[in-house]
Amino acid sequence: MNWDNREELVRRIESDLLDSLDEELELEIEDRTGVLGAVPGMAEGAPESHAQRVAYFKELFRLQGELVKLQDWVASTKQKAVILFEGRDAAGKGGVIKRITQRLNPRVCRVVALPAPNDRERTQWYFQRYAAHLPAAGEMVLFDRSWYNRAGVERVMGFCSDDEYEEFFRSVPEFERMLVRSGIRVIKYWFSITDEEQHLRFLGRIHDPLKQWKLSPMDLESRRRWEDYTRAKEVMLERTHIPEAPWWVVPADHKKQARLNCIRHLLTQFDYNEVPRPETSLPERVRHADYIRHPVPASMLVPQLY
Repeated sequence: MNWDNREELVRRIESDLLDSLDEELELEIEDRTGVLGAVPGMAEGAPESHAQRVAYFKELFRLQGELVKLQDWVASTKQKAVILFEGRDAAGKGGVIKRITQRLNPRVCRVVALPAPNDRERTQWYFQRYAAHLPAAGEMVLFDRSWYNRAGVERVMGFCSDDEYEEFFRSVPEFERMLVRSGIRVIKYWFSITDEEQHLRFLGRIHDPLKQWKLSPMDLESRRRWEDYTRAKEVMLERTHIPEAPWWVVPADHKKQARLNCIRHLLTQFDYNEVPRPETSLPERVRHADYIRHPVPASMLVPQLY
């Protein structure tokens, strides 16, 4: 690695760490209106990078507020939605899924991230294990990778035969049309990053102990086979971009911009409205004179080290 690349890698790791710290701060903020604009030390002429982070979180909070409204509308109107997240390794799919679900009810909006099929699942109809996770009324399901594994990793790595590959392309448009006819919205996102950006993100994962778990042998092999994955992606988009369930491509070299753009676009795919909530008041606790709260045995307590 030359010094220019090394300095860029260090800069990227520091940036990712700052992003993580920002997120931890974000989780502690209770008042989501105006607080970020008054961060201590945010003087006139503050560094642009800090101002950009402030603007990012303000917009993220706003969009997450809209996602809560969407969730309530989906639940109250008994909608069914499937959102697929596909893309290059390290393209940021997990990051946007995390921001979408961060403040939502997991009983309404849940994530499906299936492992590699086991021996039994390999003998099933290809779509069978995915169909088991489709939504019921009032649910949104986010697939972190989906049935499009066959058009991508399975094709490139030789995990499926040519006949299975072609049968997938014959079946998937009809499968998705069946879902749509049954009342399920199908929204498909492809996260696109450049060769150079993936290279930097993989190096960042190698050198960041908190992210090394994200690197699998399959991820590393995908780096070597960049061009094979490009060809597979181009065929997939061409053969499965249908009016009932079109593909939407998210430019993702800039992670935060990609998150905001994807969430905002997702919201535009639904003609939702805010569902009125009934007024809630906290009832008085019932008290009984003979009630005694017994102490917890010391042997059961978690040590209070902090």
